[in-house]
Amino acid sequence: MTRELRNNNPLNIRLSGTTRWQGEVRPSQDRSFCQFESMAYGYRAGLKLLQNYRKLNGCRTISDFINRWAPSVENNTSGYISRVCREMQVPSSYVPDVNDRGTMCAFAAAMSQVENGIPVVMEDVQAGWDLL
Repeated sequence: MTRELRNNNPLNIRLSGTTRWQGEVRPSQDRSFCQFESMAYGYRAGLKLLQNYRKLNGCRTISDFINRWAPSVENNTSGYISRVCREMQVPSSYVPDVNDRGTMCAFAAAMSQVENGIPVVMEDVQAGWDLL
């Protein structure tokens, strides 16, 4: 089982000293990444972060979001963007509606597939949205 799945953290959200997520387990058994009570809470946190990227950081396009989420100093960001766009069947210039359940669940599911390399349980993603 991957670290992300073991932690119920499908989008690999790092621990923060200033942010405490709804459903987050503290102390985490992982020193670097958040641990959540369930996959739904893990997806909720990821979806909330993506919404905040729009509101607080001005991210507009899929490319903007992924460049912030997975910076090239640590990741193959261009490959990440390509894979998410292929999964969603949209261009990197696509501007997702961060308040639309279908769009954001598809976005989080595509990111989770890149992060974990395995198919997503869409019911978990949708349950995360329902917790917002």
